[in-house]
Amino acid sequence: MSNNQNIAINQLTALLRGFGSRSILHQQAIVQSLGIPANDYISIDLLNELGPLTAGELADKTGLSTGTITALIDRLEKIGYARREKDPNDRRRVIIVPTYEDKEEIKKAYQPLDMAMQQLGQEYSEKELQIINQFLSQAVSVLDKQLQTK
Repeated sequence: MSNNQNIAINQLTALLRGFGSRSILHQQAIVQSLGIPANDYISIDLLNELGPLTAGELADKTGLSTGTITALIDRLEKIGYARREKDPNDRRRVIIVPTYEDKEEIKKAYQPLDMAMQQLGQEYSEKELQIINQFLSQAVSVLDKQLQTK
């Protein structure tokens, strides 16, 4: 590895940590504006990203206990952000399905960021965006692996 590559990787790592911190702050602001507990919102955001999961799978992804997840799902169902359904592949299992994306308050909360990020994306070519998307997808996998080892 060249010295310049090493410098660029160190800069990338620092920028990703800064991006992560800003993402947390942005998420906290949205959670506060919606009046939803942070763990509840993070869980429902994971469901939206990953698709329906069982309570056990959601507990594994979040690091929360299954008892805590059960109470969390109850709260999300009560406010209309998720629902329990029978797993179509195994009728004995229940999956948790996110239902919050259509809610106007969610769209309104994310609209400014979505628009700003889309504008930023327009500054890059399709090929550059493919590389960025590939890197970010792999970075998410690295974070998932780190979370699993904690």
